[in-house]
Amino acid sequence: MDIRVAACRTERSVVEMKPTCLLAGAAAGAAATILRHILVTRRSIASVAPELRSIGLYFNYSFARPWMLPLGRRLLDRPTAVPEGASVRTVSLPSEDGSFDVFIYEPLRRERRTGALLWIHGGGHILGTAAGDHSWCTEIAEDLGVPVISVDYRIGAFPLDLDDCFTALKWLHDSANSLNIDDSRIAIGGGSAGGGLAVALAQRAFDQGIPVSFQMLEYPMLDDRTGLRPDPAGRGRFAWTPTLNRMAWRVYLGHKPGLLESRPYAVPARRQNLSGLPPAWIGVGSLDLFHDENLEYARRLNSAGVSCEVHVEDGMYHGADAAMVTAITSGFRSRMIESLRPHVS
Repeated sequence: MDIRVAACRTERSVVEMKPTCLLAGAAAGAAATILRHILVTRRSIASVAPELRSIGLYFNYSFARPWMLPLGRRLLDRPTAVPEGASVRTVSLPSEDGSFDVFIYEPLRRERRTGALLWIHGGGHILGTAAGDHSWCTEIAEDLGVPVISVDYRIGAFPLDLDDCFTALKWLHDSANSLNIDDSRIAIGGGSAGGGLAVALAQRAFDQGIPVSFQMLEYPMLDDRTGLRPDPAGRGRFAWTPTLNRMAWRVYLGHKPGLLESRPYAVPARRQNLSGLPPAWIGVGSLDLFHDENLEYARRLNSAGVSCEVHVEDGMYHGADAAMVTAITSGFRSRMIESLRPHVS
């Protein structure tokens, strides 16, 4: 009997230990995964320009899932401060289901008719707000002495955002006289997904006969197939990863990236004929996931007879210029502004 009791106690002890062992095993597995991520990231950081390195580069964004988007929007969609003395006002424009806003940044001293920039904020088509670019749009307006109109477009599946941007562009042309704007010098620009929207808007405007003088494109998001391709150069390790890119395109298009897409302007890089589009400037970092798709689009523009200047910032990853102010990021943004100057001033 003693032997049977001892056996029963042993069996019970094993059963009781199983959950603890499972938890310990899971913790060990998670720790190993984190350690591997840290070691791989540490090696990758060696390719980042020293002044762009930060502890935030160790954060792994690839765990993000579509159901996390509402939380991400609450945490990340925050306005930047409007610089003191800047002139900013809001105008509401109609959309199919209500309205959306545009911010108008007017330079403090403008005594003559000038061109203007229609700016489109980024966020991967899934995040972002125009108010997040208050300081940037004010900087452009003050530096160039021209109005900047920033579109607070609806976030959602294609074509909500592009429709709003197109409405804003038409409104800007229609309001040119009242805003003291030369409608032959209206340029468009944007960053990341906003850059991709600017490209799509330029294509749509050209097809419908609406003039655009220039495209100022900050590492534009152009091609849903990018996240499906291996990149031996190791791009896309920081901030905007292939995993995030695939998720964002899937949410935006309503289907997996890489599938047949027949809707015009949904994926700007898939447009076959680029002739006749406005001249462009594209800036991108050498470590940016969009590096290759940006250079390929620029090559196709030039081959189609469209002037496109490209600047590749060595050692810069996606969004670094929006995250920190350094000599590299300030220089990058100055190049962007200077590319725009002849087309709007």
